[in-house]
Order: sequence, then structure tokens, then C-alpha cells
Amino acid sequence: MNDHRISFTYLSQEDLLKAGCFDLSLAIETAKATLLSFVDHKILFPEKIVQIFDRASQDRINCLPATLLDEKICGVKWVSVFPRNPQMHDMQNLSAIFVLSEIEKGFPVAVMEGTLASNMRVAAMGAIAASYLARKDSEVIGIIGAGEQAKMHLLAMTVVRPGLKQCRIASKTKEEEQQFIEELSQILPSVEFITADTHGRAAMDGADILVTATSAQAPLLKAEWMKPGAFYSHIGGWEDEYEVALQCDKIVCDDWDTVTHRTQTLSRMYKEGLLSGADIHADLHELVSGHKVGRESDQERIYFNAVGLAYIDVAIGLAMFKRAKNAGAGRELDLQQCMIFEHSDIMSHVRL
Repeated sequence: MNDHRISFTYLSQEDLLKAGCFDLSLAIETAKATLLSFVDHKILFPEKIVQIFDRASQDRINCLPATLLDEKICGVKWVSVFPRNPQMHDMQNLSAIFVLSEIEKGFPVAVMEGTLASNMRVAAMGAIAASYLARKDSEVIGIIGAGEQAKMHLLAMTVVRPGLKQCRIASKTKEEEQQFIEELSQILPSVEFITADTHGRAAMDGADILVTATSAQAPLLKAEWMKPGAFYSHIGGWEDEYEVALQCDKIVCDDWDTVTHRTQTLSRMYKEGLLSGADIHADLHELVSGHKVGRESDQERIYFNAVGLAYIDVAIGLAMFKRAKNAGAGRELDLQQCMIFEHSDIMSHVRL
């Protein structure tokens, strides 16, 4: 009889952590290489599917597919974003699962926890942008938001700007700020952490690198807080007043065309006729490929907006899967042991 068994590897978050997959350098290098693959037309990148269940809170589940043609892998990230979770349920607001399939026969090779990879992807893109756009002598980073995206962003920024000496953190509550500091100070003992006592200005005013990582739909970051020479990484939806972008010397996106279809600050400005493609200096892949320049002076204010590219998620997920497999992590599970009508007792299971 033909062997019609189909198996895949299941990887939990704990499997990935034990296999050494929480590696920001791995995520950054993978993302850079994949941006170059995109330039070389080696990526399939269809539109994502979004299902929004509450317009006010933006509770939603997204389906984001992409294919890495060189790797012969098609993947999808199924990600839920429920901004009210921390307050209402004391749970994280984002969770994700990845499915990776080979494209020779079309069978799955992995089903894996995707929150870790998704959060690392966001941070990796911000860090890649910072490597081209933030001043090399940056020492102070200011962050509004104290969740997992904020924590990941800080870790990734220290990879590309190891001279960072001080982190100022502002969040909705002092307790969230203290938790951020308690967790991150253990990983980054050389960084001085300063609580802003929930005041955004105290975190951001005069910082070399500014990060907003919230689920807020309000202009939390003020233009006057962004000094000449500062680099701003915008992560969430509407987190800054329009004047922040308008005063910047350069605006860079992960993908401007994708931004125009979303709900970020730049997206709002585009839809209101305040911003056009002519105002965008570059997409991130243009910096990585050398087709566009990054920072050109120490006085430039530079704005970076990433809305998320599924092919980067899939590439990072694949890199993590390979590392986990090499480490012997995860469990092999059967999708099927044989085809449906090859089961010897199939007739006993049929209901008509």
C-alpha cells in the first residue's frame, strides 16, 4: 500500500523558547534578507483578509498569507488583535498561529505558535529602519506603551544601536511602567530605566529614538517633543498628531502602498489629502537594497511607519522552525495516517 501519511511539526511557544528562537539578531537578519528577496521578485504577497468585530475597539482577526519562492514554502499567519483584553481579561491583546506548507505537494510542514515571531517581526523592522535612519550616536530612547511590542522594540533597538544608555517609559499606569522596567532591566542591565509616571512628554521630549507602541486611537505623541535629529518608529494605529509627520525631513514606510489601505496616522493623512506618495522618501526595502539613502545629516527628523508585511512574518517563522527542528524541539503530529477510504473500518464511520 502507498504511504499516504501526512505529518507536520507542532511547536508551542515554550518549544520555540527552549530551542533558542527568541533571537532578535536572527529576526533582523532574516527580515533584511527577505526584503531583498522581495526586490528580486521572489515573494508572493497577496492582500490580507481582515475581520473586524468591533469598530470602536478594533477587535479583529486577520489572515495574512505569503510565499517564499526560493524556500518553496507558503505560510499564513492567523492573528487576533483584541485591544481590550488586558483591561477586561488580564490577557495579552495579540495572539497568533502560523501554518507553513511546502509547495511541491502542498502539505503542511509546521503548525506553530506565532505570537513570538509576530512580535519579533515588528521589532526587527523597526530596528532595521533605525540602522539606516537613527543617529549612530543615539543614547536615549523614549517609549509610549509598555506591552510586549514595546519590550521587543527596545531589545531590537539595542541590537542595532548598542550605544543606547537610557530608556524612558510612559504607559497608562505607573504599575505597567514598573513591570516593564522590572522585566527589561534584567535583560539589559547596562541601560538606565526611567519611569515617566504616565506622562508622554517625560518619556519622549529630547529622546534620540522615539517609539509609540499602543493600541490607542489618539495623538499621544506631540510634534514639539521630537527634537532635530530624532528618529521615530510608529507601531500602532493613530498614535501621533499629524504635525509629527509634517515636520519630518524624511518619511519611510515598510510598504507605502500597504500603508494607504490601513488605519495608521499616515493612512489617515493620505485619506484626508494631507499626504501623498510624493511625500514618502522610501520603502524600507529600498534602503536595504541601496536604491535610496538613509539618514544624511545629524539634524534630520525621520519618521518610520511599519504596518506589517506577511512575507517577513513567514520568513521569520520559517527561520525559527528550522532552528527548532535542528534542536529536536516540538512534536510530530499526524494530519492523516492514510487517505479517507483507505481506512479499513471506514464503513463503520460513515453517516448518511
